Amino acid sequence: MPKARRIESGEKRPAFDAEVFLTSSGAAGRRATYPKGKVVFSQGQPSDAVMYVQKGGIKISVLSRTGKEAVVAMLGPGDFFGEGALTGQSIRLGTATATMPTTLIIIEKDVMLGLLRDQPAFSEQFISYMLARNLRIEADLVDHLFNSSEKRLARTLLLLARFGEREGPEQRIPKISQETLAEMVGTTRSRVNFFMNKFRDLGFIEYNGELRVNTSLLSVVLHE
Repeated sequence: MPKARRIESGEKRPAFDAEVFLTSSGAAGRRATYPKGKVVFSQGQPSDAVMYVQKGGIKISVLSRTGKEAVVAMLGPGDFFGEGALTGQSIRLGTATATMPTTLIIIEKDVMLGLLRDQPAFSEQFISYMLARNLRIEADLVDHLFNSSEKRLARTLLLLARFGEREGPEQRIPKISQETLAEMVGTTRSRVNFFMNKFRDLGFIEYNGELRVNTSLLSVVLHE
């Protein structure tokens, strides 16, 4: 089992490569491949496993009683989801859908609990990952409550591009519709279209079949 390395103050923590831990522990789970648009699990289904995105992308959405859908997360390689199974959550609270051809590692609840109990290095990394994601969720809430839709869209695009996790002045985002962006930001498609055109005119983004986000878009988020 790989040993956890101490992270010195100011040093960037390496990405959580859970696949290495899972494979070395002999509990790699089973792999499943989903085409674009395929539902991995639906809201209300039994919650009995944790999923890890090996490659591709996943959209997590929630459907209200009135039939309104809200996108609550867009996940990519290296992300876990379905972790509610570890807390006694008996059913899925949302729907997970592949946004592109996607490969997942599916870890049964009992296996995952055993890893967290018996493998300190894996447990440390997983807890660190979950804490970081919870901080992001809190930041998302503050962003939604206090920032304009323009700033929220800019921040969403930077998060989708995994700003700060990758090198280079620009990053590509897998194809995503303006309707989905509007659901994530909490605004209308027409507003998203207006701001996307504005960002493109200012050179913050480029899109022609694929979307590229330049780090200069950060100026929209930081501008008071």
